Amino acid sequence: MTQKRSARADLTPAGRMEEARLQKVLGYQLAQAALVTDAIFFEQVGKPFNLRPVEYTVLTLIAENPGGSLVRLARALSVTPPNITTMVDRLEAKGLIARHASEQDRRAHVLHVTAKGAELVRKATQRIVEAEGAALPLTAGEQAILAELLHKVALARGRTG
Repeated sequence: MTQKRSARADLTPAGRMEEARLQKVLGYQLAQAALVTDAIFFEQVGKPFNLRPVEYTVLTLIAENPGGSLVRLARALSVTPPNITTMVDRLEAKGLIARHASEQDRRAHVLHVTAKGAELVRKATQRIVEAEGAALPLTAGEQAILAELLHKVALARGRTG
């Protein structure tokens, strides 16, 4: 005899599989949530602005930290300097950021967004926030709490093996 199941908290969001043991596994829940937020990003920013999530992140970090270096940016994102250089090269080729020699150390470069880059960050962030607010079954307060809790989890990065 097959039981018909209603929407239950212990079933996967898609595929309707039992996941009771995974309910408290943060990595699993984060991966499932990322499927939703990644789809929102692609629809709101990826397609319309031809921007990958990592490019949006790098662009936004540069916009919020003008005058930063490639090394600092690589450290913040936990990527190698050659990888961050490739990302920055792509954003520079699109006219979204500019690199200038540092006044303190002429061998180093500092990063700034262009007017075009600043406008793109503003529009993209607005679209993401509005779409997440409309699509997610969370109140504004719950979204704020979730963002704060996820930030706390991210702060543990330096303390984990």
